[in-house]
Amino acid sequence: MSDSPRRVLIAGATGLTGQALLALLLGDPAVGHVLAPSRHALPPHSKLENPVGMVSHLACQLHGHLDTAFCCLGTTIRQAGSREAFRTVDYELPLTLGKHALALGARHYVVISALGADPSSRVFYNRTKGELEIALQKQGWQRLTLVRPSLLLGARHQPRLGEALAAPFSRLLPGRWRGIEAATVARAMWRLAGEPGEGVRLVESDELQLVGR
Repeated sequence: MSDSPRRVLIAGATGLTGQALLALLLGDPAVGHVLAPSRHALPPHSKLENPVGMVSHLACQLHGHLDTAFCCLGTTIRQAGSREAFRTVDYELPLTLGKHALALGARHYVVISALGADPSSRVFYNRTKGELEIALQKQGWQRLTLVRPSLLLGARHQPRLGEALAAPFSRLLPGRWRGIEAATVARAMWRLAGEPGEGVRLVESDELQLVGR
């Protein structure tokens, strides 16, 4: 971490992983300012700037200098209501936020992708995530970290039935297929953001388990 207080952007701060990451950012003395646009107001904090509204509309209104950007946005096709709505959240918004974070001086973008992300996949979800990874790499980041967690574990405000049913079994799977606590992913993202280096780094779920312990 640098000696001067860092200014960071986090998108998706009301979600399962985003909430855990936001708490880490606000509690870290190395962070001086957190910009967290969200659809619903977050609890106030002296370090927090929280523009409220549709994130897609807020992206172009972001201002100030940034050091690091985090994207924890994510949904499911069922929750979004359609493939088009899902793609807006999981593809278009991360790209738009990345574009504006770059314009504000951010040098490192840490983005949640997914286990199995592949632009050639027959599975729409995995294909969308893979296409996002490719598109982000074309944005010209000094440093881009793409994390690929397996099934996220934790208590959601709006439970997802499929995740709830799969969670007990996912804990028994080996390696990168094993379910991972959202808090572990959050810790890993923040630690990865502080590591030196340049270029693109793909971090699979088993490595996230180790980094986020």
